Amino acid sequence: MQTGKMKHSNPKRRPRLGRGRRPEPSSSLEPAFPMRINKYLAMESVSTRRGADELVAKGKVMINGKKALLGQKVNEGDKVEIATNKKAKPFRYYAYNKPKGVISHSAQFGEDDVVKASGLKGVFPIGRLDKDSHGLIILTDDGRITDKLLNPDYYHEKEYVVQVQHDLRASFKEYMEAGITIDDYTTKPCKVKIIGPKKFGIIITEGKKHQIRRMCEIMHNEVTDLKRTRIMNIRLADLPDNASRQILGDELHEFLELLDVVER
Repeated sequence: MQTGKMKHSNPKRRPRLGRGRRPEPSSSLEPAFPMRINKYLAMESVSTRRGADELVAKGKVMINGKKALLGQKVNEGDKVEIATNKKAKPFRYYAYNKPKGVISHSAQFGEDDVVKASGLKGVFPIGRLDKDSHGLIILTDDGRITDKLLNPDYYHEKEYVVQVQHDLRASFKEYMEAGITIDDYTTKPCKVKIIGPKKFGIIITEGKKHQIRRMCEIMHNEVTDLKRTRIMNIRLADLPDNASRQILGDELHEFLELLDVVER
């Protein structure tokens, strides 16, 4: 039997600064005790919250030497132990080049979703890429990285190449980079590179619904093609349309390190 011990008398380590991520000024990054045991185990990258509940139900989690109960709260200074008699199965991570017309989530009758289209088994997409867009999306069976990658308390760079209907205005780059007000929300600063009269590259650190399309609409233009080429350190590169490749080695190590997740 292997037993992993975790003491949390020290504050949770803030995410390391690095390419693709930096902490947003927010006190929410500090762990707040007491917290439910499933939230604590997810925070420590042991499992997802659902997986943590399963571990507790099976009697695999101990708090201060006693079996934990579902919904039990962990206090600062408590000792949490995980017992297991088998080696954990490694998680899988894939870069997938989503074609136009394929749905990221909640496909309706007659529509293809990314998992079905990719042909991969036992994985799910992290984040979204709308039906009319194409390019990089990450597929995995590791639920631990969902919150780490999508949580608005962190910055994670996502890079796109965008084609628009009309010539870009002289002020386009300046206004886009400063932030565009959409309804009652102003987008965060971004980086824009003009590639051609009707084409530009953009790096954003958030993912509001149809954000780039709506930003262009505010600038009196319309997106005709939107392709995501990078998520953090994971690049689409020359991956063919509707193809996938497994993320391995140094690329995977850097990706998980930026997310502050333990490789397994």
